[in-house]
Amino acid sequence: MLAAAAVALATGCTAQAAGSAGAPSASSPATPPSAAASADSSASPSASPSGESSAEPSAEPSDDKPSGSPSSAAPTPQSKVLMKDGDESEQVRELQARLRQIGYFDRSPTAFYGSMTGGAVKAFQKKRELPQTGSVDEITWQKLLGMTRKPTADELKPSTTNKLDKPDPRCLTGRVLCISKESRTLAWMVDGKVLSSFDVRFGSENTPTREGTFKVDRKERTWKSTLYHTQMPYSMFFSRGQAVHYSADFAARGYAGASHGCVNVRDMSKLAEVFNQVKVGDKVVVHW
Repeated sequence: MLAAAAVALATGCTAQAAGSAGAPSASSPATPPSAAASADSSASPSASPSGESSAEPSAEPSDDKPSGSPSSAAPTPQSKVLMKDGDESEQVRELQARLRQIGYFDRSPTAFYGSMTGGAVKAFQKKRELPQTGSVDEITWQKLLGMTRKPTADELKPSTTNKLDKPDPRCLTGRVLCISKESRTLAWMVDGKVLSSFDVRFGSENTPTREGTFKVDRKERTWKSTLYHTQMPYSMFFSRGQAVHYSADFAARGYAGASHGCVNVRDMSKLAEVFNQVKVGDKVVVHW
């Protein structure tokens, strides 16, 4: 079986059935959102400079602040933590979409609870005079439900281009394909400057895209997976069989599917331009 696995890694990857589009992480409690959220107010998003800023939005629905509850107060025993750093679930996706409605989260929901989500939650808690834990407990969640409406399908999984993260420090020098799992983006960077960027999709929980620092091993303008028998145009291999490449399935279905470990790109024309610029030996950084 070890030999079979090695062959699979060496022959490339392609799209598979719908599932988690990122690396596995700690599962979050499956606490369903309150049904009361569907009748709540609808506020236009007010984009903030970054998803992890503690700055307060200039416009959001008004609410009654609880009296006598200083921000330094400890959570009550009944205030169960529902979502926290490292969780990945559809409830986290809903959290991000609701925070975005009132200007605390300025990017497309990813369903992963990372530092940007934690910063947005902490800013929301500060405004409400709740304990600033950065995690979502029952009190924080109910407060958010009362101020927002049930997200639409497009709000949960928008088709618009994802916003880039702040670059990982490893991406700030040299020629780098800087790939963020949290924002689902790839930035082609040279000496710290972003020259081009894309939406990307990753492997599922069962076939995750490996994280770390790599180099482009080889480039293939036209390539067909010998394992899955599908086309992988503009492949830039960086970790055995895993590569950055164009995916027709990603272009058609978006995040409803996942790869078998490769980094899928859905904009073929932009990828073709970057393919011509990237050289064998250029750095590849895959990070959260």
